[in-house]
Amino acid sequence: MILDFITWDASPVIFSVGPLALRWYGLAFAIGFIIGYNIVAKMFKHEGAPEKWLGILLTYVVVATIIGSRLGHVFFYQWDYYSQHPGEIFKIWEGGLASHGGVIGNFIAVWLFSIFVTKKSVSWTVDRLVVPVAMVAGLIRLGNLMNSEIYGGVTDLPWGFIFVRDGQTLPMHPTQIYEALCYFVLFGVLMWMYWKKNAQERPWLISGVFFIGVFVSRFLIEYVKNVQVGKEIEMIATYGINMGQLLSIPFIVMGVVMVVYAMTHPRLKLDYPNKFAEELANNKR
Repeated sequence: MILDFITWDASPVIFSVGPLALRWYGLAFAIGFIIGYNIVAKMFKHEGAPEKWLGILLTYVVVATIIGSRLGHVFFYQWDYYSQHPGEIFKIWEGGLASHGGVIGNFIAVWLFSIFVTKKSVSWTVDRLVVPVAMVAGLIRLGNLMNSEIYGGVTDLPWGFIFVRDGQTLPMHPTQIYEALCYFVLFGVLMWMYWKKNAQERPWLISGVFFIGVFVSRFLIEYVKNVQVGKEIEMIATYGINMGQLLSIPFIVMGVVMVVYAMTHPRLKLDYPNKFAEELANNKR
């Protein structure tokens, strides 16, 4: 028998001890950062970059992701509310993170990381960082699924989800799964580009594919996603697109510009010593 829909009543909490609770969303974030750290570590070792850069970059990225995502939600989606309740901005545990803000925050962090740590171009870090970021984005969307949030409108498709915990009685588009699948596929493509095609030898190419892949997917899926805040209803009626789509357009354009730039400039010739820089220095003594 084929089901007409899926009843979704998963608990967002894995287990709790008193007031403390481990949530699937937080676990997805943690797993993503751990796996991402190891992927970047292999890249740094592959190219002979200093191992000490890893911890510094992780700190920059974690701080930038949290602050950028939070401020993105505050300013892009609910400034009318938070401008009247500034103390609520700090209550991240209550929810409210925007991926567009996270991207902006990470760009600033990578720029600072390039100036103060690597002394390399911003593209060198971004081209490597976006590879695991695609995977992390997919895991975060699965965390949204466990929270029964950020889903789509009513559907009669057989994989529609009834999000019981959010009070729904009709099957909805599981847009969290749609986005997660897109990001996981993109992650596979970026890994293939880096490890099999040495695409990092064309500065900004991997980054450009990342931005096009993430934000074209986001733009299209937004058409079946429910609005996140009330003011988006007015925006859709006026412009035909919502805030998520509007914010995606500059990143799509930027991705196209990056790809064009990468393909119209000479390919670099990189060495691959497959050892961290400190190890190479020690071997020469």
